[in-house]
Amino acid sequence: MTTTAPAPAGRFAGVELGGTKVVVTLADGLDIVDQRSLATTSPDETLSAAVDILVAWDRQAPIAAIGIASFGPVRVDPAAPDYGTILDTPKPGWTGARVVAPFTSRFACPVALDTDVNGAGIAEAEFGAGRGCRTIVYLTIGTGVGGGVIVNGQPVAGRLHPEIGHMSLRRAAGDGFAGACPFHRDCVEGLLSGPALRARFGRDPATVDPADPGWAAVASDLAELLAVLMLALSPDRIIVGGSVALGQPDVVARAAILAAERLVIYIADYDLTALSCIVAPPALKQDAGPLGAILLAVRAAQRGTPGVTTGLRSVALRDSAGHR
Repeated sequence: MTTTAPAPAGRFAGVELGGTKVVVTLADGLDIVDQRSLATTSPDETLSAAVDILVAWDRQAPIAAIGIASFGPVRVDPAAPDYGTILDTPKPGWTGARVVAPFTSRFACPVALDTDVNGAGIAEAEFGAGRGCRTIVYLTIGTGVGGGVIVNGQPVAGRLHPEIGHMSLRRAAGDGFAGACPFHRDCVEGLLSGPALRARFGRDPATVDPADPGWAAVASDLAELLAVLMLALSPDRIIVGGSVALGQPDVVARAAILAAERLVIYIADYDLTALSCIVAPPALKQDAGPLGAILLAVRAAQRGTPGVTTGLRSVALRDSAGHR
């Protein structure tokens, strides 16, 4: 996918609303000039603090648009009567929270909403590990498990957004772990999220030896998810991020091997060589979410400008070493 769109002009704000923390970002065009992090506490406290940060920045110079990339499930259809509302969620106190209204009631500029994984996926598709790909899946495995599907730079949505983390998959043979999701027990999130792994191992999974036999079932569960995504969506790339995935790269690598073994029986194209290229970590690392929220803001501003496309490619970003 290519674009001839110019770099955007103006000041844009992004709010990456995660289950554990909120990252509020200010960008001049796509150059990040300020960033603040907050703990995700109650809806009123968290969203009010984010609004206060934006108010202070807006007083310095007007913000052209705001992008909100929120954990979910969240209603992202602007035509829905409950648009901008968090639906049933394991996050205590957040079911029914209105995450867009505090911003639209304070600012007259465009305010865009999407999921946190869609925001990160958009950023990776534009500037990261998904650059040049037609279809990518961005998975995040951390406090929860989420997945965004990006096709030609645009997130896929229908009645809701994809809820990949709550699919139920074939379990590893002999694995007796009941799962930790309060809704589905042993769905993907109930097996692979940080809280699920803590319940499985009885301690912080970051402290568990990579050679612990318990990781075999985890790798099998992740392999099943990768295989299902390959069969259902045939993505060019599956980007696996989040604190758990990035903290356990050996488990992700084992899962890719297992997925290739399961897939190649049916489709020869999906051998280990192919899967080693398709399954990748996020190139933007921790910047994917905040940059995705900024991109949502930029696109919201551009939708109101005749003749301006939403593609954004010709932008120089700092790499992980801080170089241009």
